[in-house]
Amino acid sequence: MKKIEAIIRHFKLEEVKDALTAAGVSGMTVSEVRGFGRQKGHKEQYRGAEYTVDFLPKVKMEVVVADDEVQTAVDAILKTARTGQIGDGKIFISDLQEAIRIRTGETGGESL
Repeated sequence: MKKIEAIIRHFKLEEVKDALTAAGVSGMTVSEVRGFGRQKGHKEQYRGAEYTVDFLPKVKMEVVVADDEVQTAVDAILKTARTGQIGDGKIFISDLQEAIRIRTGETGGESL
């Protein structure tokens, strides 16, 4: 099993969710996050004073998939989240040692 974490733009969330659902991903967790990378924030004005917003709002989407479904899920995220501009986000893939469904006690792939 693999855990895929994708940091994406807010307005792409529904489109990415629909693409993952169509690709067979059955569940996901979404969190509101703030951060910066190459985008380095931006400047705003408030009552005539200029200030820098370093941490930009993003969405963090987490999904757990079987090893053979990783590329399909990643391709769905890449295709739908990409705008071609700096700040589109990142995808992180990590090995997942174990997953357990609390209600039934199922483990491994059965718990997904």
